[in-house]
Amino acid sequence: MQTDALTAFVIEKLEDMKGRDIISLHITDKASFADYMIICSGNSNRHVKSIAQSVATECRAAGSEPRGIEGNDVGEWALVDLGDIIVHIMTDEQRDKYNLEQLWAESE
Repeated sequence: MQTDALTAFVIEKLEDMKGRDIISLHITDKASFADYMIICSGNSNRHVKSIAQSVATECRAAGSEPRGIEGNDVGEWALVDLGDIIVHIMTDEQRDKYNLEQLWAESE
């Protein structure tokens, strides 16, 4: 799956799992490790873990094997590495604390 199609697919799966405040950031000019960063919020640690697992499973089923999943043990902040796309699923507290949207926007 091409990067833009995979980005749309991941956003759709996040919406299906009731992820909130979904943001897609195009970071090609800012980072060498990915083209897109997708950030969303989950309602609880359990919800964050469930969303991350679902995204990884759905991507596998669509033929895009995740390179890794981090932080899914605790569930405050999970990361799914899809190569050109990095997906962050966070509780509201973690999202407010680290404010990744602002961090990446500042470098524009």
